[in-house]
Amino acid sequence: MCHLVFPAKYRRSVFDETVDKELKAVCMEIELRYEVKFLEIDTDKNHVHFLVQSVPIYSVKKIVQMIKSLTAREIFRRCPHVRKKLWGGEFWSDGCFASSAGEAWR
Repeated sequence: MCHLVFPAKYRRSVFDETVDKELKAVCMEIELRYEVKFLEIDTDKNHVHFLVQSVPIYSVKKIVQMIKSLTAREIFRRCPHVRKKLWGGEFWSDGCFASSAGEAWR
């Protein structure tokens, strides 16, 4: 299990109700295709917290790359107004916070 925090590019406030709903929907679709389980998804105005459980063969780096790339592509497709807020650029900031979390953490 790992706790991931992804800030939006430029720390822009892009997570409104529509984007929040679509982000969670995309994450549920990721669960269906990959061996990743989203235990918690919590959005703030400019960043997202994920509590993710996965199989040991997926490294944290691979999980981060998978979530960032798939969610960014789908959010831009489903919520075109976000692209304007980010000046047509990237959705996620380059960095992220990642830490392992055991059962006692929950």
